[in-house]
Amino acid sequence: MQFSPFDIAHMNRALALAEQALFITSPNPRVGCVITGPDGSVLGQGHTQMAGGAHAEIMALRDAQDRQLSVKGATAYVSLEPCAHHGRTGPCCDALAEAGIARVVASLQDPNPQVAGQGFAKLRAAGLQVDTGLLEEQARELNLGFFKRMQTGKPWLRMKIAQSLDGHTALNNGNSQWLTQAEARQDGHRWRARACAVLTGIGTVLDDDPLLNVRGIDTPRQPDLLLIDSKLQTPLTARLWNESRRVVIFHALHDPAKEQALKAKGAHLFFLHGSGDKVDLPAMLAQLGTMAYNEVHVEAGHKLNGSLLQAGLIDELLVYLAPLLTGPGHAMAALPGLTELAHAQAWQYVQTERIGADLRLLLRRAV
Repeated sequence: MQFSPFDIAHMNRALALAEQALFITSPNPRVGCVITGPDGSVLGQGHTQMAGGAHAEIMALRDAQDRQLSVKGATAYVSLEPCAHHGRTGPCCDALAEAGIARVVASLQDPNPQVAGQGFAKLRAAGLQVDTGLLEEQARELNLGFFKRMQTGKPWLRMKIAQSLDGHTALNNGNSQWLTQAEARQDGHRWRARACAVLTGIGTVLDDDPLLNVRGIDTPRQPDLLLIDSKLQTPLTARLWNESRRVVIFHALHDPAKEQALKAKGAHLFFLHGSGDKVDLPAMLAQLGTMAYNEVHVEAGHKLNGSLLQAGLIDELLVYLAPLLTGPGHAMAALPGLTELAHAQAWQYVQTERIGADLRLLLRRAV
């Protein structure tokens, strides 16, 4: 299918709308929709709302209605296949057809088995022209976690690291505040905000007593907090309890008294016993998938980072590189020593951007 510059411009607009929903749609995908008339004018536009709210197509139809504009014979540009099933809301493909839309241009097919091409099929059966594949990769990037969960049953794990030029995340005495400047730290909060949950380990909780919430960002929700705490050592006085959010603790040893006390604080506990009396990390990842987490943002110490990396569970590295040389200190991850470079984990740069005085690197596993 050959798309016109007109098509590309309107799909870019739909993708920009989808990006506006970056913090709110979980566990649903971020989707944008633009409806245009034959003359190219925008009749309505919108993006997916919070779970249980209207999808992008419905928001665009409502926008056109509010403007008192007819959409009969119009084209709808949607960054993901319109849904075809009854969930918390009705099928968007039916709403588009009933409104008189003549053509639908979509970036890509929805990987959700409840949709998976059925939306396109229903639209075509209703007589609409359906064209797909426009700006497909850009649309997929906005929903990496949703796609991975639908295709594998597991979330996308992004590990955030702040480190010095010589590769240290903290001094030998544990001091790490602050390696990066305020701009990079604020940018890190934006990445937290887009995640369904933040994952950390008990070592970080005991050493730093962090909040691990989103601050300084306008967001209607706080990501859930996931804590790997094999021996149930989480203090009942820790600051992490101060935030209104779901706290999930994965543990590997039973202690009825501690379990009862943590549940009384509102924690959700999962017993996942692995080797060495540690939490079974692959089983944890599968559990997170069943809990409908799309993106999980990892902020942990070098031990848990090393375990996750060695297990091959990290999809993406978000590294903030500070222009500092700190001398001896903690590495980003506790990884075993190698004797051959051929055995090193290979990653590839996806994005490099300067954030204030620091450098932000985005990497994914080399294919």
